[in-house]
Amino acid sequence: MATPSVKEIRPTSLDSTASLPPLFDGTTRLYICYTCPFAQRTWLTRNYKGLQDEIKLVPINLQDRPAWYKEKVYSGNKVPALEHNGKVLGESLDLIKYIDANFEGPSLFPTDPSKKEYGEQLLTHVDTFTKDVFTSFKGDPVKEAGPAFDYLENALQKFDDGPFFLGQFSLVDIAYIPFVERFQIYFQGLWKHDITEGKPKLAAWIEEINKIDAYKQTRADPSELLESFKTRILGQK
Repeated sequence: MATPSVKEIRPTSLDSTASLPPLFDGTTRLYICYTCPFAQRTWLTRNYKGLQDEIKLVPINLQDRPAWYKEKVYSGNKVPALEHNGKVLGESLDLIKYIDANFEGPSLFPTDPSKKEYGEQLLTHVDTFTKDVFTSFKGDPVKEAGPAFDYLENALQKFDDGPFFLGQFSLVDIAYIPFVERFQIYFQGLWKHDITEGKPKLAAWIEEINKIDAYKQTRADPSELLESFKTRILGQK
């Protein structure tokens, strides 16, 4: 079960006029952007483990990011980044594992060997999944992205002790859902296509994740995501 819902007011995103937070003062900070799917992974992990008090959110405006973010915080100049124990770490898949392993709260990765092995396989595949779907946008998206979503439907049939990839909610679900959330919005909004059509496992998976408070708190406005996609990916004004 997810941890009890903790209502949290979203801090204002920091832009180029914002002052540098006090670094390495003992506060653990998670630097994110509210609309970034990579950052959403870490934000969701934090929330699910009930770490709202232990890990402070520091949202960054990526369209007008502060110069100090690259110079003083994270040289990669991307989000997410985690400031913890005197160092700053990056890369979302590494960070969700790090947060799960180094903080209190429900474990998000199974100990069962078969589930652990399959979980690692799915985490390795997630970049291929997202690349295949994004590539489809250059051609016939509904047709060309079909195999990517078929892969998810098949993967969700591996274990039958729950609606999630490894049966119970895990880092695997966290790795995929920010992108599936966006793809569902894009396909419906632009091509009137339901990505769950003929995929009951995928439909049930999305339905169950949408019940998780820790996830709901991280969702971006669908219309904002769609407009951003039209501008950035499709080049539409």
